[in-house]
Amino acid sequence: MEKYESKQQQIRRSAEQIYSALSSFNNFTPMIQDKVEEWQADDDTCSFKLKGMSVRLRMVEREPGKLIKIQGDDVNPIDFTFWLQLKEVAPYDTRMRIVVHAELNMMMRMMIGKKLQGAVDQMAEAIAAAMNG
Repeated sequence: MEKYESKQQQIRRSAEQIYSALSSFNNFTPMIQDKVEEWQADDDTCSFKLKGMSVRLRMVEREPGKLIKIQGDDVNPIDFTFWLQLKEVAPYDTRMRIVVHAELNMMMRMMIGKKLQGAVDQMAEAIAAAMNG
């Protein structure tokens, strides 16, 4: 199992505000529905097509103000889990990090490992920018 960890991001909101915004896939609909095909979401699950590939995600663990754990469903070509970790260091100063664990064979690791690390960093930066904006 490979581990990819984003750079820590600072968000000028309480951990509870960030958690409330990110703990339901329904809240992602306005941001994502135009960027992927066949977007469907409820509080716990979402599915979509990206470049013709079907993706299904489900939230498997939530710890208010601290953690959101999301897992890929069986339809995904790669077995993965990712965590959004939140740590409030002061009022309206929360640090966020994304950690991804992915089951990659040696060939996949060589082909997409660096791209996956870049994607994790970009995702964290995009969430921070949206929450700070």
